[in-house]
Amino acid sequence: MDDGSILTLAAMVALIALSGFFSAVETAFASLNEIRLKSRAEDGDAGAARVLAMAQQRDKLFSTILVGDTIANLAAASLGVLLLIRPLGALRGTVVSAVALAVVILLFGEIGPRSMAREIPEKVATASVPVMRFFIPLLSPLTGLFGLWNKLVTHCFHSEAEPDAITEGELITMVSEAESEGELTDREGELIRSAIEFDDVEVEEILTPRVDVVAVKDTVSFDELAEVFAETGYSRLPVYHGTIDDIVGVVHEKDFSKARMRGHTSLHALVTPALFTTGTTKISSMLRTFREEHHHMAVVVDEYGGTEGIITLEDILEELVGEIWDEHDEAVEDFRPQKDGSWLVAGTASVDDLYEKLDIPPQETDSNTVNGLLQDLTGHLPKVGDGFRLGNYAGVVTHAARRRVTEVRLTPRPAPPEPEEAPSPRRFSHTAE
Repeated sequence: MDDGSILTLAAMVALIALSGFFSAVETAFASLNEIRLKSRAEDGDAGAARVLAMAQQRDKLFSTILVGDTIANLAAASLGVLLLIRPLGALRGTVVSAVALAVVILLFGEIGPRSMAREIPEKVATASVPVMRFFIPLLSPLTGLFGLWNKLVTHCFHSEAEPDAITEGELITMVSEAESEGELTDREGELIRSAIEFDDVEVEEILTPRVDVVAVKDTVSFDELAEVFAETGYSRLPVYHGTIDDIVGVVHEKDFSKARMRGHTSLHALVTPALFTTGTTKISSMLRTFREEHHHMAVVVDEYGGTEGIITLEDILEELVGEIWDEHDEAVEDFRPQKDGSWLVAGTASVDDLYEKLDIPPQETDSNTVNGLLQDLTGHLPKVGDGFRLGNYAGVVTHAARRRVTEVRLTPRPAPPEPEEAPSPRRFSHTAE
């Protein structure tokens, strides 16, 4: 091999390495986690800041990579033909060069560099910044021409659609990926998901229903009121006139205790105005109202003006941080797994939690609780012993009280047996004697 062939071969190796470099840089910048880079840059990481600045020139960067990679591959292919055309002839040299270089470029100029860059995108991007700062202005005349062509194509096929924005579902997926990569703990991920979904939750989904509301009549004696405060442990109680549909205000335990110590006996002087809302109010709006009105409790009214239930500040906060237990709360689990594989589910459990916990497909219902779901499924008031089917579970009502279901048992149904294949018909051969 003469000196010219050696130089040609060295130039080919350099061009294939350059092709691999451009492929690696393209994959690295496409795989970057820009949120992590921004965080590192804000913490004073100069390398991350340089990578982030270059990533923000996305069109110019990828145009340069495309042009550089194409030139490198075409030049390597041309030198391959020149190298082999002399010993093998024009036709054989061209064919052998095309096949050999296709394999070499695929392995060392595409697959290998891209696989490596996908594993360590930030390191590759950081190391490539100085080199790309050289190539971007060097290839700018060609990338400028491609930019004009891109504008022409964009003008001809312009879309009226607005640029894509990150949807709520995509944001939740990003949180799940961050959890799987160890960037977020399960608790942090759960908190972020709760915050994302916070604005979608309505008051009626988390209120305390009317039948569970503890309220006192406006004619109650101080001794009876003291007993109710002592038994419930609540710091506030709704006060109604006549029936619970006519709530006139709220009495605070602190105000009541002070008045009782001073010998007062009038409840009307202790009742503060109640805050009223509807079941369709978003809890994010309700939280703002609580803060602005300096209230901790609101009465939820239905479409007829009656009392549907109450909602408290604690109910809203629990949507973000989970259940908040105090010394007066009785811990009740909505879902209790049993040794036989079945589940005991509270009638007050959320249907959304039921679908997620037991992997049950959503049912056609407007109800927020398991009790309401069963009423929709059965078409009547369920009673103890009533059976039903829910997804892949066979259910039975185990407890009911006050015309509502308080507990059901859900047992997984066995998968139906797969149909057996029919035996193939036997064939008989006849031989002529």
